[in-house]
Amino acid sequence: MRIDLHAHSTASDGTDTPAELVRNAAGAGLDVVALTDHDTVRGYGEALAALPAGLTLVTGAELSCRLDGVGVHMLAYLFDPEEPELARERELVRDDRTPRAQAMIGKLRDLGVDVTWEQVAGIAGDGSVGRPHIATALVELGVVPTVSDAFTPDWLADGGRAYAEKHELDPFEAVRLVKAAGGVTVLAHPAAVKRGRCVSESAIADMAAAGLDGIEVDHMDHDTDTRARMRGLASDLGLLTTGSSDYHGSRKTCRLGEYTTDPEIYGEITRRATGAFPVPGAGGRER
Repeated sequence: MRIDLHAHSTASDGTDTPAELVRNAAGAGLDVVALTDHDTVRGYGEALAALPAGLTLVTGAELSCRLDGVGVHMLAYLFDPEEPELARERELVRDDRTPRAQAMIGKLRDLGVDVTWEQVAGIAGDGSVGRPHIATALVELGVVPTVSDAFTPDWLADGGRAYAEKHELDPFEAVRLVKAAGGVTVLAHPAAVKRGRCVSESAIADMAAAGLDGIEVDHMDHDTDTRARMRGLASDLGLLTTGSSDYHGSRKTCRLGEYTTDPEIYGEITRRATGAFPVPGAGGRER
């Protein structure tokens, strides 16, 4: 089995629609894909309707969190999407995305970058506007060569010159909320230093003690040494280890299935979940 547990659609900051995403996942030879848009499950219905035969869809979301000033991304799988407390927190984060993006655009304009809200909103389309959309605008304007180059202290990285804060969950609260909704939590790319500051290993240990299920080890932003170190930490803490592409369509260079999760780990994730269950495709409608 080939299992990719981290992928984004146009419901947040990917470039594939949810329907395109599941078709592309099947085309990439995946058996299982998780739709993990930022702070939303809005794309799940479309993905499910288009789900090809032979591909299983996992409900998920990537929750925006912050601990001691450090951004933390928490992957949540197979939770009840209707559970009111978690749904309310996701809505608070999404509602804060627009004023946060507008604040970042204002900072960029103060730095002499001729970016506009209309440009960024057009790039985001129906998705929840976020930093990748602003980064794409910077690429279009020739300010940076790639989206990844926008996520530096000079521009959009945490604490960068054009960075602005938004409402974000405490990661310990995120673990509690997801657990209460019957889901499973995995800390995304925990040591991706190229993105900015990362939480400490002691903080990860504290999250494990609070119920964190796993950490994403095999990821494009982790080099070989980092993967080995994270795998050792996971072993010491009794955490599951996953591998995922963090696919964003054409917005990033990673490919669906570039990194994958061991089937035994996936099986354990599904065994722990009680809020929702993976859905096997039986041949979806074309869109």
